[in-house]
Amino acid sequence: MKILPAWLALGLAVLGGVGSAVQSAANAELGARVGNAAMGAVVNNAGGVALLLVALLALPSMRSGFGVLRRARLPWWSYLGGIGGGGFVVIATYVVPALGVAVFTIAQVAGNSAGGLAVDRVGLAPGGRRAVTAPRLLGALLGIGAVALAQFGRPLGDLAVGLVALAAAGGVAVALSAALNGRISAVGGAATGTAVNFAVSTPAIVAVAAVAGAFARFGEIDWPSAWYLYLGGPVGVGVVVALLVCVRSVGVLRSGLAIVAGQLGGALLLDVFRPGGPGASAAVLAGALLTLLAVVVSGRAARPAPTGG
Repeated sequence: MKILPAWLALGLAVLGGVGSAVQSAANAELGARVGNAAMGAVVNNAGGVALLLVALLALPSMRSGFGVLRRARLPWWSYLGGIGGGGFVVIATYVVPALGVAVFTIAQVAGNSAGGLAVDRVGLAPGGRRAVTAPRLLGALLGIGAVALAQFGRPLGDLAVGLVALAAAGGVAVALSAALNGRISAVGGAATGTAVNFAVSTPAIVAVAAVAGAFARFGEIDWPSAWYLYLGGPVGVGVVVALLVCVRSVGVLRSGLAIVAGQLGGALLLDVFRPGGPGASAAVLAGALLTLLAVVVSGRAARPAPTGG
């Protein structure tokens, strides 16, 4: 897979973040209409799987990518990236109602930033090792502060330490997922890496839905007719592709920050243009801009150490 220039990769990640905001809104509304949040995630994930099956039939490069993966003989753990995404869905399903959106979002971004720094440092992502420099650390802190600012005024929920830690662990899981999926895509291509991600994450999401009782009254569900509620899965495919492309170019930390910037920008657009939305929020706009600043700051190269004369 060709490595894109940093500016282009980050731009795709920001667009992926916008798509992530749209996906979350579609999943939430579909789950509310059918009476089960986990079912909304299952249906939208199924849409993504269907799109990937069509791509598998239509794209020779995707089929050849699987052949390259077989010949590459990557370690078995390289294929587990989808578990991180599925684990995040599991955590969000149970933690968001208790903590509230604001605390959960801040905690998971904090975990994602810390995880991004760690996996970049050890070289788990395909781009190799990236040192924990002062600009990267500052960028991570700015990203956490930006999300906290964007959540200003929202209900905080119950600040249970264990649940906050679990939300942060979900953010770490996403960082690990991005790094492992990036390794797969570096060998087999972005389309193949995306397919592997969905193949691994789908069983986890279905299992969560089963535990939550989503299938108990499946035949009684009155499915809404609004077509846009079923776009979450296909949009999710685009989000994963954008993240995989960006991770290889700029690492996990900056990719995660760019995704967050797009999520905040997408949330702002939804608030403004969605019928019945709350309208523009100065806090969300400021958070989005501050996250973009975090992306820029985290990419500044550290000055070389002075040499003795």
